[in-house]
Amino acid sequence: QVQLVESGGGLVQAGDSLRLSCAASGRTFSSLAMAWFRQVPGKEREFVAAISRGLMVTYYADSVKGRFTISRDNAKNTVYLQMNTLKPEDTAVYFCASSSEKVFIQARFYDAWGQGTQVTVAS
Repeated sequence: QVQLVESGGGLVQAGDSLRLSCAASGRTFSSLAMAWFRQVPGKEREFVAAISRGLMVTYYADSVKGRFTISRDNAKNTVYLQMNTLKPEDTAVYFCASSSEKVFIQARFYDAWGQGTQVTVAS
């Protein structure tokens, strides 16, 4: 059983940066594909970014490409989401997710989820 704990959310101004972290435990972290999703009230959870195990191939939603960077540190069992040039439409609860198989764009294929961290971007 994988446990995921996100941190790093907060209230920022448009154009600012934030870095989210997700610490994993309970399974060999390097064997997991990791992803970030976000959700606003009344909407489905939206894919943001993902990083594969092994070669650490990265994937991004078009809405964040060029602004967000996902990375992982297997020695620290942690995945990061560096968010630059934040926009008010990035406001959401951000969730970390893991898969024991591979990267998926669809939330339903992920095995474990964190509790989420709120990111609010003021205009």
